[in-house]
Amino acid sequence: MSRLFRQATTLVFLALSTLKLSALPHADRIIIHKKERTMELMRAGQAIKTYKIALGGEPVGPKMRQGDHRTPEGVYVIDRRNAQSQFHRSLHISYPSASDRERARKVGVSPGGDIFIHGLPNGYGFIGSAHRARDWTDGCIAVTDQEIEEVWTLVDNGTLVEIRP
Repeated sequence: MSRLFRQATTLVFLALSTLKLSALPHADRIIIHKKERTMELMRAGQAIKTYKIALGGEPVGPKMRQGDHRTPEGVYVIDRRNAQSQFHRSLHISYPSASDRERARKVGVSPGGDIFIHGLPNGYGFIGSAHRARDWTDGCIAVTDQEIEEVWTLVDNGTLVEIRP
């Protein structure tokens, strides 16, 4: 399949997906269940959309320091978005919190940062859901390119993000 055909197919799919999404309300909370590898977009206590996800390469336990390849655990917010990231769209999670920074300070390490919900690396969207075969990020939460397009549409900056073990 040619790259141009894949890109055109993706654009058509995204346009159709956007039409379907217009009926869904915006999420007021995101809940990430690390053990189950799921991310739920919530509205008024009800799940409006659920995604299967990939996590950091060392998914068990909370993020303790920069470079540990763990996904943090706790309550954060979406504090910015990047349409031009090295991944297909990304939503920044406000990690590290004050308690994350304090915990890292006590043991003399950097808590790290740059934790995002994002799509696949640019140019690799064709991999689709196969990316979930293993946890591969540096601590981020990854979905397919089509899924991050949905999330991008349904989640505003300031949305709470709860990351559970």
